[in-house]
Amino acid sequence: MEQPSLLMVCIASFVAVFIVLAFLAATMRVLMRVFPDKGAGVDAATLAAITSAASTAYPGTTVTDIQETK
Repeated sequence: MEQPSLLMVCIASFVAVFIVLAFLAATMRVLMRVFPDKGAGVDAATLAAITSAASTAYPGTTVTDIQETK
């Protein structure tokens, strides 16, 4: 029995990995369409992080309004 050449093994491995990655990409695309991002906006953890960062950078600062820009 003849052993396969190194080049053919490499090509077969590359094709197999490409097929697996294509399948995972298609699965992710389907999942993102079925479960879209809700766009929750600013939550309490985000407000606390921004307030803490502003207070650390500029002591005595009070954060009064936070707006999300897109």
